[in-house]
Amino acid sequence: MNPLAKATEDYLGWLASHGYAKTTLANRAHHLIDLVGFLAALEITEPKRVTFGALESYQRHLFHHRKRDGAPLSFRTQAQRLIPVKGLFAWLLARGTIAYDPAAGIVLPKAEHRLPEATLSAAEVEAVLAGPDTTTPLGLRDRAILEVLYSTAIRRAELIGLRVWDLDHARGTVFVRQGKGARDRHVPVGPRALLWVTRYGEDVRPRLVVRATDTLFLSASGEPLCADWLSRTVSAYIAAGAPGKRGSCHLFRDSCATLMLEGGADIRYVAEMLGHQKLETTALYTRVSIAKLRAVHAACHPAGAEAVTPR
Repeated sequence: MNPLAKATEDYLGWLASHGYAKTTLANRAHHLIDLVGFLAALEITEPKRVTFGALESYQRHLFHHRKRDGAPLSFRTQAQRLIPVKGLFAWLLARGTIAYDPAAGIVLPKAEHRLPEATLSAAEVEAVLAGPDTTTPLGLRDRAILEVLYSTAIRRAELIGLRVWDLDHARGTVFVRQGKGARDRHVPVGPRALLWVTRYGEDVRPRLVVRATDTLFLSASGEPLCADWLSRTVSAYIAAGAPGKRGSCHLFRDSCATLMLEGGADIRYVAEMLGHQKLETTALYTRVSIAKLRAVHAACHPAGAEAVTPR
């Protein structure tokens, strides 16, 4: 292991000992491994040999990088990959491992403020939910998964991490343990979703269990669900039920938040449900939910009150 890779490993260990979430640690490890590999190709393996110019080259590398579909990394993604780099070298400077911080002058790109590309209407959600073949065990499991995603708006990793007892049927809640930011929260879940989970728990899950486990949703082999598999599966159901709409697990989260706000929900309660620390994050969905704006437009715009047949 080269010295820079060892320093990176020590940094990640320090973050873990200071309570950083597992998902944060995994993301930072992934991005720093990329940095270490990039610098190794430049024959830079010592922390003291890393220069501002080398890190600028890495930033340019991120800017020119293309994903599998040929699209560039968003500025938000580039910033997310550079934040661990700045954290690593600030930590090395504080420990006295390096004499100066070569990342101090790196300016993070300004992140775009983008809206979700699409959300599902209530009718489209129902079409997607009807997609799984519930006469089969795995189809019934998939229906329960989709219902929970839609009813609770929890994240993909939060659903995968659910335990059998995290669903409180009497209170109508789901306990999300250690969600984003290592925060626990209780989320309401509707009776229909609970009904499908009950059917899954009684009729399907016992057939999938191959060893003692408290994980709620299991794969065909009895293991916890794979994140990539879940994304592909949900994406396929969405493509079949709502042609023209693209997305996966997060699309249910976006759609749930948007539909609740359109239905008159207080943004503060939606923020609590989504696990947002900042209300500004939830306010994004008020820009997607344009039902009220359409009503005002129809009532107040001179050309919006009635349809006129063009001549």
